[in-house]
Amino acid sequence: MKTMSLPQLFSMIDMKPPISRAKMMSVTKAAIKAIKLYKHVVLIVEKFIKKCKPDLKVPGLYVVDSIVRQSRHQFGIEKDVFGPRFMKNFSATFQNLYLCPTDDKNKILRVLNLWQKNGVFTMDVIQPLLDMASAPLLPLLENGFVEGQ
Repeated sequence: MKTMSLPQLFSMIDMKPPISRAKMMSVTKAAIKAIKLYKHVVLIVEKFIKKCKPDLKVPGLYVVDSIVRQSRHQFGIEKDVFGPRFMKNFSATFQNLYLCPTDDKNKILRVLNLWQKNGVFTMDVIQPLLDMASAPLLPLLENGFVEGQ
C-alpha cells in the first residue's frame, strides 16, 4: 500500500515549469505516505535535482523543504527521518542546485535563511551551503571523485 505513492514521486521527473502548489503538495504527501521507503524518496528527489533542467532546480529545493517541514510537523523533530537523510548528500545536492539560473540563486539563499531562522537545520549545516553560493563553480564531486572521470 505504501509503495503506491512512489509513482507519484517518479512523476517529478516529468514536471514542467511552473510547478503548481498543488503538484508540490501531492509530491510531499506521497513522500510522507512512503515514509518506510524514505531512503528511496530522498534518492528520487536528489536525482531529480541532479538531472532536471536549470529552471526546475529551485522547485526541487522547494520539494525538499516541503517534505522536511511536513515530516518534522507530522512526526516531530526527533522522529523526522527525511531531514537527516537529505543532509547526507547536501553538499552534492546544493552543488547541483547552484547550477540554476543566476536569478534563482536568491531563492536558494532565501530557503537557507528560512531554515536557519526556523531552526530546521543547524548553522553548521547551513553555513557551508551559504558559502557555496558565493564560491566559484567547481567540478561536482560524487563519492570523492570528479564526475565524468
